Amino acid sequence: MRIKSIKAAFVLFLCISVAGGLAWAGNKRIMSIRAAKVLAERAIVESVHGLKVRATETVEDMVAASFVGKTESKTSARMKGIKYEEVVYDPEKDIAKVTASVTLDTITNVDGETLNLGGKVFRRVAFATSTPSMAGPIRALRAAELDAYKQLIKRIVGFQLESKTTVENYMLKSDVVKTKVMATLYLAEVTDFGWDEAGDAYVKMVLNVKEIAEILGEPIVGTEEVIEVEGQGAQEDDFSTAQTGTAKKKAGK
Repeated sequence: MRIKSIKAAFVLFLCISVAGGLAWAGNKRIMSIRAAKVLAERAIVESVHGLKVRATETVEDMVAASFVGKTESKTSARMKGIKYEEVVYDPEKDIAKVTASVTLDTITNVDGETLNLGGKVFRRVAFATSTPSMAGPIRALRAAELDAYKQLIKRIVGFQLESKTTVENYMLKSDVVKTKVMATLYLAEVTDFGWDEAGDAYVKMVLNVKEIAEILGEPIVGTEEVIEVEGQGAQEDDFSTAQTGTAKKKAGK
């Protein structure tokens, strides 16, 4: 009886160990894929429902090293019917890629307007990882995405520019240029994305103004029928070195 009990305990321990090993091995994969699904859901919500974008860009004293650009986005919506068409996981890099889509007849956009989409299909791709050291390309892609949204808004809605220049004794004393953007955007579509040799990301985004006008049932004047932009995003912050050098130079004056 004792030998049987020992054997049973050993078998139970072995089963638990194997199950635990499998769970541990699969945890990172599952988490990365789940995170990619959530990010794909956000991408679709931003494309369909839309998002609010606020951005500023500032250049001082005609020096690019003084440039400061900041973009913020916000969205919130209720959506159902999203499908995951493709899920790919790279175990070596611990990066998950999810392609999601949704087919919609109507939607209430970020401005509270109800749009008749007539069964239009929206499709977006998102990436995620559980390993912080592998997140650089993914973060760069998101930065490029926000840059593209900002560029579309600047083209369609416009922007506010403020400039102040001071000259003393025929010499430029100070020069500050600042642009501001604050608007909503919806129904923008990503047509292409990727990374260059340096690892910087790009996102090509299109807004079919003619199609939106037909959906809204009213013309949109003063802009092209189709607007395409390319957003950019970086992995490394080597620009801070230039900013630090400029700050030290100013302090030494």
